[in-house]
Amino acid sequence: MTALYDQDLPRTEANYASLTPLSFIERTAQVYPDRLAIVHGRGEQVLRRTWAQTYARCRQLASALSRAGIGKNDTVAVMLPNTPPMVEAHFGVPMAGAVLNSLNTRLDPETIAFMLDHGEAKALIVDPEFAPVAQKALALRQAQTPLLLIDVEDAVYGAAPLRLGQTTYDEFLASGDPEFAWQLPADEWDAIALNYTSGTTGNPKGVVYHHRGAAVNAISNVLEWDMPKFSVYLWTLPMFHCNGWCFPWTVAARAGVNVCLRRVDPEAIFAMMREHGVTHYCGAPIVHGLLVNAPAALKAGVPAGIRAMVAGAAPPASMIEGMEQMGFDLTHVYGLTEVYGPATVCAKHEAWDALDIGERARLNARQGVRYHLERDVRVLDPETLQPVPQDGETMGEIMFRGNIAMKGYLKNPKATQEAFAGGWFHSGDLAVQYPDGYIKIKDRSKDIIISGGENISSIEVEDVLYRHPDVLAAAVVAKPDARWGETPCAFVELKVGAETTPEDIVAHCKKHLAGFKVPRAVVFGELPKTSTGKIQKFELRKQAGSAGAIDV
Repeated sequence: MTALYDQDLPRTEANYASLTPLSFIERTAQVYPDRLAIVHGRGEQVLRRTWAQTYARCRQLASALSRAGIGKNDTVAVMLPNTPPMVEAHFGVPMAGAVLNSLNTRLDPETIAFMLDHGEAKALIVDPEFAPVAQKALALRQAQTPLLLIDVEDAVYGAAPLRLGQTTYDEFLASGDPEFAWQLPADEWDAIALNYTSGTTGNPKGVVYHHRGAAVNAISNVLEWDMPKFSVYLWTLPMFHCNGWCFPWTVAARAGVNVCLRRVDPEAIFAMMREHGVTHYCGAPIVHGLLVNAPAALKAGVPAGIRAMVAGAAPPASMIEGMEQMGFDLTHVYGLTEVYGPATVCAKHEAWDALDIGERARLNARQGVRYHLERDVRVLDPETLQPVPQDGETMGEIMFRGNIAMKGYLKNPKATQEAFAGGWFHSGDLAVQYPDGYIKIKDRSKDIIISGGENISSIEVEDVLYRHPDVLAAAVVAKPDARWGETPCAFVELKVGAETTPEDIVAHCKKHLAGFKVPRAVVFGELPKTSTGKIQKFELRKQAGSAGAIDV
């Protein structure tokens, strides 16, 4: 028997529409057609486009793809930096019903070839800077199916070193209709994007996003930041990384400005902040560290009140202090590729402002609480899936559930089933939960160091290392030890001009850590990092037993 509130109350086009971030640009182009949407370049080379122009180009892209035979559930791969075509791809590709695969531009040709094959790409849009790598990747593909190759031309970059396809991006767009009548997805569960994990322990996994998740995470970004209309967003974060944490769609929702940036460079960043009145930007700790440690002359005249978002590692006290001195407001978020980038936020309280810098750093170092539109985030016992005590000491695994979670891993049902076992997404991050509900990561499950039967959190040791005034970046991994099984090995990148010794580092750690947690070896040098600024611990593990590790 039909329930009372279901009887003669059907779902129709009049009272239901699929959630999708594509509706954001449609509304903004209608309401604010003449507002600036995109800025690219500097000086005489600068390109500016309004939201009406940008929306028309996105529709042209969708139309051109459709005319080329690309439609629902076809994969369109792009190798692009943070440029206008990358912004357009985030709307134009899914407007055609296709799935956007933003490739990490720092990867090797072999990995790119794997992704093109695994994702069954039908088209590849390539920036001139990455054409040589793409050419090698195409030669390594196993698939025999032809690819539609589209070459982007960019005056900011300069002359293209080579052409891969038969058409340029602008020529391809010209074949499309700027009035193309794109459709909302029939189901908000339809795929909108494909993002590959880092693949540090084998082939990368293809993480599939749905329209609903992209929309609600984009709106959560607005809510977490209290992001006003007409915000000016600087693209320091690569758009290939979790679709830029969904910010291409967020900026469209706020009728904001996308200030494009081909590569991270402090001089260019500060110049664009001044020239364009930047209000918001995101990045890994290394990006914020570059700005904090930049020469004072570069910072002159930078607008006060810029909102910055950091993820990837907890911001140390020195970073928080440095950002405050520049007049920047720093928000700490946490997430993974599988949850669309950030899905928790260390929501700050006014009472924290009266605390000293050390205590503020301790509170802001926590990964925090769930995003507004995420259903739940908890620290659970990975065996029983029961919540651990909220005592700030009992360790468990961070698990997510709700709309801000991937559909699953492409062509990998076993990994998908394991990731969602028990009705939760298992992050693999070990953490504690405090009485106020805030979560604090202690380590990745694979990064716990077991020394003489005692568990050592590498993050705890790294937090102490970051307190040393000469330390720019730090990472701690396990080093094999004949007596203890494993001991902590610290890899430290010093600030320019610092003359700290390994003995100084160890003495500093002894002031703040139990003896068994103090690093037994210290290695100085530049730390290997991903294109998004994350430290590559798997590379450091390879080095941990080498002659370069100085035992102290």
